[in-house]
Amino acid sequence: MAVTPEIAPVERPVWRPWALMTRHKSIAAGSAIVLLVVLMALLAPVLSPYDPNEVHPLDRLKPIGSPGYLLGADQQGRDMLTRLMWGARSSLAIAVLPLSISAIIGLALGAIAGYLGRLSETLIMRGMDVVFGLPPILLAIAVSATLGPGLVNLMLSLTIVLIPPMTRVTYQVVVGLKEQAFVEAARAAGASSFQIIFSQILPNSLAPTIAYAASLAGAMVVFGAGISFIGLGIQPPDPDWGRMINDGREVLDLKPHVSTLPGLAIFVLAAGFNFLGDGVRDLLDPRMRQ
Repeated sequence: MAVTPEIAPVERPVWRPWALMTRHKSIAAGSAIVLLVVLMALLAPVLSPYDPNEVHPLDRLKPIGSPGYLLGADQQGRDMLTRLMWGARSSLAIAVLPLSISAIIGLALGAIAGYLGRLSETLIMRGMDVVFGLPPILLAIAVSATLGPGLVNLMLSLTIVLIPPMTRVTYQVVVGLKEQAFVEAARAAGASSFQIIFSQILPNSLAPTIAYAASLAGAMVVFGAGISFIGLGIQPPDPDWGRMINDGREVLDLKPHVSTLPGLAIFVLAAGFNFLGDGVRDLLDPRMRQ
């Protein structure tokens, strides 16, 4: 009598919040940092001591710890703490919105190219290859310069830059999925190509796309700050961390806090997104769940 070999149970990702925090330290660290910045941005109207554009000429370049200025003041006498809190809003928007929009577009294009193949694959993927040939930051700068400065145009330029890699990741996943048994079963049952794409392919492509998008959030914070630093992003007097670094260059030797504080904020938020992205990738990748 043949003995049926025992099949080891497949370990599934743990979705309970407390279990996630205890098992995945990077998710815990990243979530804490990002949540702190989100709360700071949301509560800026309540917690900030001044208006972000309120000028106090007599208090210009106040050092850190001055009375009424916990983190000092810039060269126009504006409170650094207030501007950092309000500037977190644009940094979070730059990190999240372009990634979300490009992930949706990349999922659709990658699924169509990977499953249908032939002409659709040639048109979509060769078009993505053309964009891939350009350095991402230079492409973002070129698009921002063409569209003009501003938060909306900055996010649009980053979205355009992110669509090709999102499409490529989804395409590679779909090529591996379309020959799987559950797709063959749906095809044998008479489902159309688009029914299979939306009911079978896309749901199974979400995990790697989300993991990849999460890993890019930190880079988007840095990209957005860099574009604002050179004057093609958010324009003064609206607070933005990249622009604040640029504004503090003139007094960097005398009052380094004007530039170093927003630079430190960019570093911390980017690190938080990187920790969170690494944890999400490990959580969603079956090969990493050991």
